[in-house]
Amino acid sequence: MADTRERDAVSGTETTGHVWDGIRELNTPLPRWWLWTLWATVIWSLAYWIAMPAWPLVSDYTRGILGYSQRQAVADDIAEARRAQARFREEIRRKPLAEIRSNPELLTFAMAGGRSAFAVNCSQCHGTGAAGGPGYPNLNDDDWLWGGSLDSIHTTILHGVRSGHDDSLENDMPAFLADEMLTRAEIDAVAEFVISLSGAAKSPPLAKQGGVLYAEQCATCHREDGKGDPELGAPDLTDAIWLYGGTREDIVEVVSYSRRGVMPAWDGRLDPVTIKQLAVYVHSLGGGE
Repeated sequence: MADTRERDAVSGTETTGHVWDGIRELNTPLPRWWLWTLWATVIWSLAYWIAMPAWPLVSDYTRGILGYSQRQAVADDIAEARRAQARFREEIRRKPLAEIRSNPELLTFAMAGGRSAFAVNCSQCHGTGAAGGPGYPNLNDDDWLWGGSLDSIHTTILHGVRSGHDDSLENDMPAFLADEMLTRAEIDAVAEFVISLSGAAKSPPLAKQGGVLYAEQCATCHREDGKGDPELGAPDLTDAIWLYGGTREDIVEVVSYSRRGVMPAWDGRLDPVTIKQLAVYVHSLGGGE
């Protein structure tokens, strides 16, 4: 094939000899700086392959002559962080909760650790803002089923509620309809009385009838005034804060069939220091006694 290369009349650049529809391709070489950059990256990649972990093998990977391991670097960073935290964690381990709460330095550390532990372990039920939901207590208010003191919250987190732990908090409300302890009409009356405790009753005569039944069946746990008893996990019925809903239908449902919510015991799942940090954090959310 004859060499058809020639110089372009406009640019003066030599052509490659390729012509398409009368258009000639110019033979414009790449800039030298670009070529130098290309070869530098090639050389860098070859050096990296030799020095650093790079190639996957069947069950392993090439280690490189420097022996660098990102996994080990992360492990070293974690170990360093734990060494930095060791003094605070040891103090939290030794000190009572009240002393942690009154020590600004320890409190700041405990709050940070508790907030992180809550996000990982508790927010799935109680929500990221700890506002809870139906069947999951709101930890921001002042209503505590099993007590809102630091020690009470710590005990609840540690042992759980109906969790199967040897020291779990336990107390079941009877299912008054399912267990045939009350009729549906009597349960309607009890529900009306319960509603009246927070000032929302619509039928005073029915509430009065329910009050008699309440005194016989419910006052032992919820107390005569309806204020509940944290020792028994019996909720306050006077504050219009409802775990499973506060409508008439919701209350009838609970009285008829009971609720047996479960909270896991974190003893054995989390270390004692983290559990203390969680107790301090939850207590600080608002309403802690």
